[in-house]
Formats: sequence, C-alpha cells, structure tokens
Amino acid sequence: MSALPWLDTRSHWFPDPETALEEPDGLLAIGGDLHPERLIRAYSLGIFPWFSDDQPILWWSPNPRCVLFPSRVHIARSLRRRLNRDELRITVDCAFEDVIRDCGRLRAEGTWITGDMEAAYCHLHELGHAHSFEAWNADGELVGGLYGVAIGRCFFGESMFSRERDASKIVFVHVARQLERWGYALLDCQVENSHLLSLGAERISRRRFLAILREKVDRPAGHDWRMDWFWGRESDT
Repeated sequence: MSALPWLDTRSHWFPDPETALEEPDGLLAIGGDLHPERLIRAYSLGIFPWFSDDQPILWWSPNPRCVLFPSRVHIARSLRRRLNRDELRITVDCAFEDVIRDCGRLRAEGTWITGDMEAAYCHLHELGHAHSFEAWNADGELVGGLYGVAIGRCFFGESMFSRERDASKIVFVHVARQLERWGYALLDCQVENSHLLSLGAERISRRRFLAILREKVDRPAGHDWRMDWFWGRESDT
C-alpha cells in the first residue's frame, strides 16, 4: 500500500483508474475525505470508496467491472411467480436513511458502511445525488431496499438488503426496469457475486466501463425520482 498515492483533502484529484493495482484488484488510492464533490468526481471517473472502520479511506476501480445493462435484467421463473403475486409495494426515496442503515446492519459477513459512510451518503441524498428504492409488505414494513448514486444516465449501485425472501430481487428488477424506462445506460454493481450474476449482471472491462461513463455521466437525466414502472402493468408478465 505504501506505493499508492495518498489523496490530499485540499483537492479532489484522483489518479488514472487504469493505474489501479491488479492485486488487490482495483485498489487505486488512499486517504482524502468523503466530501460530496469528491464522491461525485470519484463515481464519474469509475472510482468508489470501500473500507472498514479500522482502515483509512480506500478508493477502488476494479477490472473487470460488474454491471447490469437495464434491458438485460434476468427474471428466473420462480422470481416471476413471486412478482406475479404482487405482495410488495415499491417506492423510491421514501426511506433513504432506513435503507442505508439496514444495508449495513443486515449483512452477516460484516459491512463497509461505516458511520462516516452512512453520514456521507445521507448528505448526498439531501443534495439529490443519492437515491433509494424500497419494498414494503402488506403491513407497511420495510422489507427490502437498494441505494446508490445517480450521475447523468448512470446509476452506481452501492448495496441492497432483504428482510423477506426475494425482496431485494424484486426491488432490483423494478430498479432495472425503471432505469431502462428513464434511459439509463447502466446500473453499476461494482464487484460481481453469484446473486448479481443470477439477475443478469455481467463483467465488462474497466476500459469499456470508463468509455460508457465518459459518454453518459454528463447527459442530463431529465426525470423526477418517482416510480412509474411497476410489474404487472407491462408485458413482462
């Protein structure tokens, strides 16, 4: 780690993502802060923070990158049956603080969503850059959610959680279809796992990912953050 650049809090400079380490994959820089301007610049360059409470801020740009192209979301037969039952209500930006808190607290393997991270993304939400999607059951309980950062026509997913079976998958499907409706180029998933791959996420090269960002992050989204796509009202069923 000693060879990595330490970021100065007096500027929002980042090194070229292509200079990130191969091992650990994508580690690019250390230090800096979680100021909104730095975070927005980082995401625009294909970089994100990921660190634990006992570490300095670590910045990453892995290669390959795990992304979902919204039109390619995969809906397995069992998930389709669950969606057809229409048991959950999906909303956007109704409970951001609850979503990010539950994303941090409900992960058995531990979390990188430290107190500082939670505060930083709540601030981004207040500024209109970070957004949450929520799933509510018939009793009005929050049972699933996903949050991330939107810049231009790209949505950078950070984390999701589920209190009921398939709740996070149902949210993910609605997010993908809604982003497609809004004309987004991709949903960034950062690092692959079997759960994301089963939903249609795929690996692309960092070079291709950065090329998409250069084309899409400066394009105005031009929409309100209100759900207008819902399962059962389209041809997916």
